[in-house]
Amino acid sequence: MAQSNGRRTSRRDIYLRLRQMVLTLELAPGAALSENELAASLGVSRTPVRESLILLAQEGLVQVFPKIGSFVSRVDPAQVADAQFLREAVELASLEHLPERLDAGIVDELRDNLRRQRGTGLDLEEFFALDEAFHQGLMRLSGHGNVWTTVAAAKGHLDRARRLGLHENESPAVFADQHHEIFAAVVGGDIAVARIALRAHLRAVFNDIERIRAHSPELFATGTPTVPVRRNVVVWE
Repeated sequence: MAQSNGRRTSRRDIYLRLRQMVLTLELAPGAALSENELAASLGVSRTPVRESLILLAQEGLVQVFPKIGSFVSRVDPAQVADAQFLREAVELASLEHLPERLDAGIVDELRDNLRRQRGTGLDLEEFFALDEAFHQGLMRLSGHGNVWTTVAAAKGHLDRARRLGLHENESPAVFADQHHEIFAAVVGGDIAVARIALRAHLRAVFNDIERIRAHSPELFATGTPTVPVRRNVVVWE
């Protein structure tokens, strides 16, 4: 029984590792996926890799084309919009549930988080993690922190678009400034201003998508379904 549990844990770990590689753009949108190469790089057999790719396909993060191969899904603006709709609805609603007296411990955590966002030498993944923790902290202030797990599970395409936006900007300082504005309004009890600032902050990803798509359209799905073509190498048309 222990061995069986170990295999399940291993397969879960492989799935999470591959999912993270997709979300962090280590496996770029549109990239061809080789089960053999992935298995070799992860030090496992092909079976957990194949099973993981099936799960990722169910999430819309991988596409499998019979007789052609598996590919990282290109970022789908429609799925980004759906995830953004969900996230915005939940986060804005949470502001309406803030208690009159905010949890001092969470406020201190958020203040420290904001301080670290302005730290020097911060790489983009470190900033992204702080960004996630900040928004989850706002949810915790409202007493609905556990909802974040549901939101996080639904925003794979959105998170890739956000990371592309971070790479596109010279510095994440603009996002840190927006976080400070939101936090100041929340702590100051001005929920109307907090809502406006939070909504504008969350919707900034749409401008990033349009700017990036102008010079790198191959990273994004189009409204018309496309299938890669196998020539000497597999290419997207």
